[in-house]
Amino acid sequence: MRLFLWKDFLDLVFPRSCPMCGTNLYDFEKCLCTTCQGTLPVANFHLRPFDNELTSKIQGLTQVNRVMSYLRFSKKGKSQKLLHQLKYRNRPEIGEELGRLYATELINTGYQNTWDAVVPVPLHPMKLKRRGYNQSQEFAKGLSQILEIQNFNCLERKKFTETQTKKSRLERMENVDEVFAVPESISVSGLRLLLVDDVITTGATLCSCANVLWASGAKAVDLATIAAGGQ
Repeated sequence: MRLFLWKDFLDLVFPRSCPMCGTNLYDFEKCLCTTCQGTLPVANFHLRPFDNELTSKIQGLTQVNRVMSYLRFSKKGKSQKLLHQLKYRNRPEIGEELGRLYATELINTGYQNTWDAVVPVPLHPMKLKRRGYNQSQEFAKGLSQILEIQNFNCLERKKFTETQTKKSRLERMENVDEVFAVPESISVSGLRLLLVDDVITTGATLCSCANVLWASGAKAVDLATIAAGGQ
């Protein structure tokens, strides 16, 4: 009873609001309001996971399997607003909520029991300390809750890399070459893994991670992101 009273008090003094439209949330709305959930720019890459514009983007960079993204990214659009708040406005709950929503969509289209674990792309410890959380890890957390599989932090980032934002496709690949590794104490052998990140543009970071997982004996590596952006 005291817990509910304290929650009611906090909601009264510090009302929770939707990060997209700013309206106050009802108790049953965890992060996004129902209206904004219904207007998300949802992509359908999971309906053709082996042959879409994302799989063609990473052709030749890694062993191509399923490549998917929950949302379509557009500048000044809803997906950009959510990602900006997730990464730079201390709203980790956005990543977790988007993971839950996407996992529900995946289950509804037949992806139950497809993977053994969700693997987030890691941040460098310096960046993790500065931000306080890994946005990809939050996305993985939401996915793992609904898919009922392990949230597996089996990758480490060995080097601090410069931002990828203004780099070309070749520069991005060179920037993340030999950056990631699976620690010797961890085994991914024989596992079906869903590797996740916040955004896929050229695919350089995801492909670098995927190659490490393949080389470490993973049975399958599929890729999924919150949003898919342009070149």
